[in-house]
Amino acid sequence: MDADLAFALELADVADAVALPRFRAVDLRVETKPDLTPVTDADRAVERALRERIAAARPGDGVFGEEEGGGGDGSVRWILDPIDGTRNFSRGIPVWATLIALEREGAPTVGVVSAPALGRRWWAARGAGAFASGTAIRVSAVGSLREAAVSCSQAGDLAAFEPRVWHARGLGDFWQHMLVAEGALDAAVDAPLAPWDYAAVAVIVEEAGGRASAPNGDEPRPGEQVVTSNGLLHDEVLALL
Repeated sequence: MDADLAFALELADVADAVALPRFRAVDLRVETKPDLTPVTDADRAVERALRERIAAARPGDGVFGEEEGGGGDGSVRWILDPIDGTRNFSRGIPVWATLIALEREGAPTVGVVSAPALGRRWWAARGAGAFASGTAIRVSAVGSLREAAVSCSQAGDLAAFEPRVWHARGLGDFWQHMLVAEGALDAAVDAPLAPWDYAAVAVIVEEAGGRASAPNGDEPRPGEQVVTSNGLLHDEVLALL
């Protein structure tokens, strides 16, 4: 296994060990950040544990995380979302995950999405394919939007897609993109995201044979919507946005 991917999976083990005991904990602390999004003591504890492990094992690597930001401007940096789906986590809904990506020279090369409450983990390294809990995964072969299953995290997008696709739902967060990678969904349209929200999922979807982009078709960018698909439907999906 690629050494970077092996270490990313080790980091995912660390994250699971910290986050899972706090899930549905009666003393879970939830606060509101300045941007009005929630943060729990688990979010902060997971990111701190990951930073400490990276500093010990790879002291030259940069780190850029949702909760602590960071000086991740070097040629190698880890991009961390300690808990993607904090609202779910804080309400006892098991659809949440830790997102871990490694970026080299500005390009994500490794992605891991670990969802221990679901008993699922997805991972990929560039050129090595994508996997879910040890099994190789591949995007779907659906080539018609009218036959497609699509998820949108925003109500306006969902309304635009519903009359044009076979099945439309609003699943949100990492979950919809991993379902695209597995071939259960054919496309997913997300809200404007930060790098820690999309870096890992983009690697996994692309290594599963799909495509991830901004609404104009370029690489995903901070502060813009992110679209993933099986690739066959991508241009049609972008045209509807």
